[in-house]
Amino acid sequence: MKTSTLPAQAGTGFKPEHFREIISHKQPVGFFEIHAENYMGAGGPPHAQLGRLRADYALSIHGVGLSIGSMQPLDQDHLARLKALCDRYQPESFSEHLAWSSHDTVFLNDLLPLPYTEETLRHVSDHIDEVQSSLKRQMLLENPATYVTFRQSTLEEVDFLTELTKRTGCGLLLDINNVFVAATNHRLDPHAYLSRFPLEHVREIHLSGHSETVDDHGAPLLIDSHDTPVKDPVWALYRSVLSHTGPLATLIEWDNDVPAWSVLLAEAQAAETLLRQSATGQFSRHKVA
Repeated sequence: MKTSTLPAQAGTGFKPEHFREIISHKQPVGFFEIHAENYMGAGGPPHAQLGRLRADYALSIHGVGLSIGSMQPLDQDHLARLKALCDRYQPESFSEHLAWSSHDTVFLNDLLPLPYTEETLRHVSDHIDEVQSSLKRQMLLENPATYVTFRQSTLEEVDFLTELTKRTGCGLLLDINNVFVAATNHRLDPHAYLSRFPLEHVREIHLSGHSETVDDHGAPLLIDSHDTPVKDPVWALYRSVLSHTGPLATLIEWDNDVPAWSVLLAEAQAAETLLRQSATGQFSRHKVA
């Protein structure tokens, strides 16, 4: 089984509107990431652009539609298209979300949460095993941004993720913005969450922006919107994590209200600065707790 081999550098999500500027000269990024479902057609401009990009850069493929957390069997047609895409481009990494997004023939435009129970753990483990066996590569699983919790949950999210790595050998994608969003929404401490997170299994980090609003009671409510620069509290958590892990492949996600390439690149370069500092010991080890 192939494991994730992304360089421990900063990368960005690839947006077609940036293509001409990106290929005009070599860009100072370690990799690009794409959403798998945007490239499941046979050809056309998307594949022409991706093929050109793949010739010069490492690639991460990020799935949003496998519905790993569903209680139903995986969609075999979707899995076959995903395998064809990975076989075609041989990405350095493949990742998906700890969420569900389909039921029967209904596909939902969202990544929905799931209760953390032994039954769910068995289903998700089986799905991960099936995906990894089909792709013949390790899958990284991303922690979710959540807005509700379930009374029937019997496991903490960190324990659920840790057990998945033990049962399946999958890696983890640590989305630090998701940690901050969920912790704020549930009135929890993100540092306490990260103090128990199995950082030794993290192979990639995601950073993104979020939107701020209030709930019906006037309490802070954060939305994982991917439409702003990375916020200061998320940068602080990122620095704290790096002080424990050292450099890890780090993606800047900006999927809505996409800015000019220069703005997105500046975010990646800010992450790259912190990666270099963590590699050379320019900042001391921070407590995650």
